[in-house]
Amino acid sequence: MPLVNPRSNLRLNAIDYLLVVTSPQPVHVRWIRTVIWLAFAAVLVLVLAAGIGIVRHVSNFSLLPKPEPVRVTHDLVVQQLQDVAKLVSTEMTIRDVVVYDASRYGFTKRALLVVTGKVGAGIDLGAATNVRIDQDARRITITLPPARIMSVEVLDVRTYDERAGLFNPFRPEDRDAIQRQVRHQLYTAGEQSGLLAHADSSAARLLQQLLGRDSYTVEIARSAALVPAGER
Repeated sequence: MPLVNPRSNLRLNAIDYLLVVTSPQPVHVRWIRTVIWLAFAAVLVLVLAAGIGIVRHVSNFSLLPKPEPVRVTHDLVVQQLQDVAKLVSTEMTIRDVVVYDASRYGFTKRALLVVTGKVGAGIDLGAATNVRIDQDARRITITLPPARIMSVEVLDVRTYDERAGLFNPFRPEDRDAIQRQVRHQLYTAGEQSGLLAHADSSAARLLQQLLGRDSYTVEIARSAALVPAGER
C-alpha cells in the first residue's frame, strides 16, 4: 500500500486552487458581469432621481392654501386720491406791482400799488377724475385734471402813487376795479410761478408710490379742467 504524505497533498490542492482562480475567465462570463454592473448602476441612478423628485415635491407641498394676490379696489384708489389732493395742496406768497389807470372825457387817473398775496394751488377731484383698474394686467389708470389755482388771498395793498384826472376823480367803482385787478394779477403770477407744475409732478409721484405696489403699474393721464371765469 503506497504511502501518501498529507502535507504534500495539501500543497498540491492549494496550487490547483490558485491555478483555477487566476486562470483567465471565459469572455461570455466577463460580458455577463459587465451587463449586470451596468444594470445595477442604471437602477441606482433611477432611484436617486426619483428620490430627488419626491423631496422637491414634498418641499413645495403645503397644507395651507396659497395666499391670493393683493387686489387694489376702486374705493382704495379714490381714498388715496383724496389724500394726495390734500398733500399736494400748496401755497405761495407773491408780491407784485399793480398799475391802474382809467380815462374819462380824455382825462386819465392812475394809481400805483404794491400788493402782497397768498396763492393756493391744488387738484380739484371733480367730474374730470376717472379711475380704471385692469386686474388681469395689474394696471391702474387714473385720469386727473391738471392742478390749478384754488384760492387767492390779498394780504396787503400799499398805494405809492395816485393821481386823479381833471373831471375824472377816483370813485368807489374804481376801488372795486383795483381790487379785481389785484386778484387777477396775483392769480396770473401764481400760474407763471411754477406752482402748478410742482403740484402736478408731486401728485403723480405720490400716486405711483402709494399704488404702485404688489406688482401694479400706475399710469397718470391728464384731462382738461374748466377754470371758473370769475377767477380770471
